[in-house]
Amino acid sequence: MKISDILEEQLVVTNLPGNSKEEIINALVNLVSQSPKVLDKEKVRTAIFEREKIMSTGVGNGFAIPHGKTDAVSDIVAAFGITAQPISYQSLDEKPVRLVFLLVGKDNLVGPHIKLLSRISRLMNKEEFRNRLLEMSTPKDVLATFRQEEANYSEM
Repeated sequence: MKISDILEEQLVVTNLPGNSKEEIINALVNLVSQSPKVLDKEKVRTAIFEREKIMSTGVGNGFAIPHGKTDAVSDIVAAFGITAQPISYQSLDEKPVRLVFLLVGKDNLVGPHIKLLSRISRLMNKEEFRNRLLEMSTPKDVLATFRQEEANYSEM
């Protein structure tokens, strides 16, 4: 499963508003709840914030991947945002975040959830890719950038 298979244009925002980690996560949960795959927005929100309590999902290099698993979705669903400004996120490298990928998995789909987290992390570890994403101004361009980058990985 490719990232571009689960990420939909209407679930991408290139000027994500918010001034804090909590505001950014809430904005993405609200965005992802537009998907028919989301059965209960508040359960999704709880799952994401419960996971965040364990350890910050700000993985470094200006990127965060808030995620969780819940029975409040019918299938894996994702949203992606580029913040309007750098946001303090308690990241592992203590640097602010601008790129945020929200991933919500179904409780019984642990394998695909972990594989997608790994693929997202692998892509986002590439500085050139992150910089290209930061230049995108439309959701369509963001998706095209993900597709183009994934095409470079035959194992994906």
